[in-house]
Amino acid sequence: MENFSIQVEDINADKSKLIVKGRITSDSANTLNKKLDEVYKDKKHVILNMQDVAFLSSGGIRVLLMTYKMANGRGCSFFIEKPSENVINVLGMVSLDVMLLK
Repeated sequence: MENFSIQVEDINADKSKLIVKGRITSDSANTLNKKLDEVYKDKKHVILNMQDVAFLSSGGIRVLLMTYKMANGRGCSFFIEKPSENVINVLGMVSLDVMLLK
């Protein structure tokens, strides 16, 4: 998980922002998934800041898609703000940009 970090900022009682930096590989995608699950225990709305994400693997895409589906199924929200150019390109290739980017 070299060069990967997640910082959680509580915005209010129902909303948090996760600031993700580095490379989202298969290993770090698992870490991100666990952190998102943890945050959704207390929050209904999560923003994922990905401006400093240099790489997004298929495992990372899976985590983003599953989190989006879970959030919508529970009446919660999930979206990505300030995506890096790499994140925009990868999500665009798999047609998830319209769904996940705000």
